[in-house]
Amino acid sequence: MAARPIFYDTETTGINFDRDYVIEIAAFDSERNKTYESLIKPPISIPKEATAIHNITDEMVANAHSFSEVCQEFLQFCEGEVILIAHNNDSFDLHFLRSEFRRCDKQMPSWRFFDTLKWARRYRTDLPRHSLQFLREIYGFPQNNAHRALDDVIILHKVFCAMVDDLTIEEAYQLLHKPRLLKTMPFGKHQGIPFESIPKHYFDWLQKSGAFEKPDNKELQTTLEHLGLLA
Repeated sequence: MAARPIFYDTETTGINFDRDYVIEIAAFDSERNKTYESLIKPPISIPKEATAIHNITDEMVANAHSFSEVCQEFLQFCEGEVILIAHNNDSFDLHFLRSEFRRCDKQMPSWRFFDTLKWARRYRTDLPRHSLQFLREIYGFPQNNAHRALDDVIILHKVFCAMVDDLTIEEAYQLLHKPRLLKTMPFGKHQGIPFESIPKHYFDWLQKSGAFEKPDNKELQTTLEHLGLLA
């Protein structure tokens, strides 16, 4: 049976998943045409800088449930075989979900995830930017209440459908997670330089520093292994 796509988004007290908290989570089940949305009360005050982005205040979450309580509702919403889809999922939302599950001593299901930012960067190289709001403009969707979870989720669904066209979620997932061989170094002081022109000790240093443990660097690791540049 094919997986069911669940589009989701989180709003947080900051960008550090080790010390910041989820304060809103929303999701859209496009197959069942159902939405889920909940504010969450964090154990810390919401910094003014964060409120300036998503407009969520301490007063708004004062009577909200903790993540531990909301977690069960979210699990029920995402029941069955699903693929969770978020924009910048691999570098942001996924880390916060894992942290919150760990904090409340709950096992996060072995969900599969799809990062639409990665898809856009891979298949819309013609675009100068790949933020959700920029993609919304490119595909001609009306402006929404940006940086509130449910509004972003609804726009994300529309953008996703436009980007993948007639591909199924399973086909898109397989394409996104298929290893690619890179042609040049994607970051750092050697960015844009062909791998054969970079000193091998630099790759040894990346390996020792744990750079390949990050999900974003798996394609780089695959490429270096293919070229025989990793010990």
